[in-house]
Amino acid sequence: MLTNAPPIAFLATTDAERARAFYEGQLGLTFVADQHVFLLFDAHGTRLHIQKVEAVDPPGYTVLGWQVADIAGEVRALAASGVTFERYDFIEHDEAGIWTAPGGARIAWFKDPDGHTLSLTQL
Repeated sequence: MLTNAPPIAFLATTDAERARAFYEGQLGLTFVADQHVFLLFDAHGTRLHIQKVEAVDPPGYTVLGWQVADIAGEVRALAASGVTFERYDFIEHDEAGIWTAPGGARIAWFKDPDGHTLSLTQL
């Protein structure tokens, strides 16, 4: 079935120029093309389509994340590029905004300009 089919990720934006600046400039993803109805990025071999829409109603949960080897280093680098990390009252974060889950995974969350929650995870 889909075992060998690579996934394609989809998000939405009301401002393509702002989204491109964020995903390419701040996150460092490779911009591929501006298609009439979406921006296309290469997210380490996964196609990421940022659809151009009139309104975005982002859900209150994480919609896209990256597994990283050094979360503290990635948080520092992204913060230096202007990314703001989220802090939630119901969990305990370290000084960098990283939460350590009971199983040991370390996670940090941030939002894109349209309010989608994104994350970094170090297993």
